[in-house]
Amino acid sequence: MLCVASELHFTQRGVLPCTDVLSLAERVQNALRAPVAAGLHSLAARSLGGEEVPEEDALVCGDDDTAKELALELAGRITRGRAVDAGPLASARALEGLTAVLVNVNKRYKAHAGITLSGLP
Repeated sequence: MLCVASELHFTQRGVLPCTDVLSLAERVQNALRAPVAAGLHSLAARSLGGEEVPEEDALVCGDDDTAKELALELAGRITRGRAVDAGPLASARALEGLTAVLVNVNKRYKAHAGITLSGLP
């Protein structure tokens, strides 16, 4: 399973990430007792499914090699950027938090910004 969700809290100060110790993806994996990969949090939903494919990198993490490889394959198909292995499922905590950052940036600048990592082949 690929978990693309982030638990966000919309406040007067802005969008805040979840404060739970575990990521939503980790909680889903625990509930399902099945392999879960997490990713695509850095891709704006509005950028997907349109005529133009986003040039952003898609970050994917997970503990199960098969689930992660399938998620990376999907990520590589929906972006012109790279599908990047971001490590174990615990990294989903940061990826989900990144969603809040991007929502705040996109709201502030009226944009659809994403992430491109530098220094990778």
